[in-house]
Amino acid sequence: MNATRLDLIAGSPRISVGMLTADLLHLGDELAQLDGAGIELVHVDVMDGVFCPAMTVGPPVVKAIPDRFVKDVHLMVDEPLTKLEPYVAAGAGVVTFHVESTRHPHRVLQELAGTGIVRGVALNPGTPLHALEPLLGELELVLVLAVNPGFGGQSFIPATEQRVEDARLLVGPEIVLAVDGGITKENVGRVASLGVDLIVTGSAVFDGVSPQENARFMLEAARSARPSLAGPPSTSAGNRPPLLTGAGHYEEG
Repeated sequence: MNATRLDLIAGSPRISVGMLTADLLHLGDELAQLDGAGIELVHVDVMDGVFCPAMTVGPPVVKAIPDRFVKDVHLMVDEPLTKLEPYVAAGAGVVTFHVESTRHPHRVLQELAGTGIVRGVALNPGTPLHALEPLLGELELVLVLAVNPGFGGQSFIPATEQRVEDARLLVGPEIVLAVDGGITKENVGRVASLGVDLIVTGSAVFDGVSPQENARFMLEAARSARPSLAGPPSTSAGNRPPLLTGAGHYEEG
């Protein structure tokens, strides 16, 4: 199922659940648990062992995800331009690539134009937000990473909080703003209170115990913490719950 930018903003924040920490031998059962919790997006981390150290999955896994979900594909691959078509054919509804991964980010975005896919650009924690400025007319989604890609066991980087607020000012309300990395039960509400539209989380849901219950908790916690649409989220420490980062297992969500 393809999504539109308006679909993702409407009713936000939404939760996109990373599937790499699911039991892949019983993926159908695991995804059914998400369905029962009201989850609409499944996040697929594609790593090539070049852009980041790990290697994960590719188009066949994306294709295997039922079309009732929005397939949220996060390409952590070197020079993604020549690698897009198989993911489009596999039914991706969102395709996000890293601005650091290519010499020609405009060409990647232009290649996806007209496909109906939400086009996203991701930023590593060390990449300045101004790298987005030349691309804002071509994209629908910005993904702010709260950890560095490719390593497990990382916690949410506290400086991400300010980056998210700055990113919202830069991109405005019409572009989907997403956060990925180190999202736990303890901090999902705090992250949602920053005014993001999409939160990526994986191991907090697929913990080997109760994916449906966990997914429902994450979704409800995020929505209950979402600031009023009447104004921006408050930045005063007195108006915010503390940021409890936990030790979020990293699988880009």
